[in-house]
Amino acid sequence: MKKTYVSNSEESIRMFKSDLMESLSKVHFAVPLFIFVPAIFIFIYKAFSAGASFINFGLYFLIGLGVWTLTEYVMHRFIFHYHPTSEFGRKVHFIFHGVHHDYPRDKKRLVLPPSVSIPLATLFYFLFKSFLVSQLLFSFFPGFLLGYLCYDMLHYAMHHHNFKSGIMKKIKQHHMLHHYQDPDKGYGVSSSLWDIILRTGFSRQSNKS
Repeated sequence: MKKTYVSNSEESIRMFKSDLMESLSKVHFAVPLFIFVPAIFIFIYKAFSAGASFINFGLYFLIGLGVWTLTEYVMHRFIFHYHPTSEFGRKVHFIFHGVHHDYPRDKKRLVLPPSVSIPLATLFYFLFKSFLVSQLLFSFFPGFLLGYLCYDMLHYAMHHHNFKSGIMKKIKQHHMLHHYQDPDKGYGVSSSLWDIILRTGFSRQSNKS
């Protein structure tokens, strides 16, 4: 379903009648740094405390980063862009992702609020814990968290900074095409890797426009 933005305002629209719910839906872009950077270092410390070698740590850390890129793609494509048919479903979809497509420059809704990111990170932690031993889990999970943190920070930068050249300009262009040309393509945000592999990316002609 092709759709262009509704508003280019940087202001946040109100989504909830409840002041508490409204406050939980917004966050300053720097907040994830204060939450997840310490968590990453804690898990790194726990990895070496559990006896991880530098080679095993580095390997599973990189695997964690890679798994995040696939997780980001799958969630964006199949969850955030799932289009419910019920009225309630459409309201939930708007809260979680529709608002971002209608108000793509809303400064307070460009990174996941802690009310969502912390429960989600906890869920993934226990998922990975179910099949990874502690030493590998503590090496893998900080890489996964770093991938998420890069996604959040890059996503904010793409919507509020102009990049003149280099890889960041290409990454931003890929995401802007998703917003302003075709929301059913370009699901990778921090990386276009899975869009290339799964053929959901944009043509070279689109990237040059």
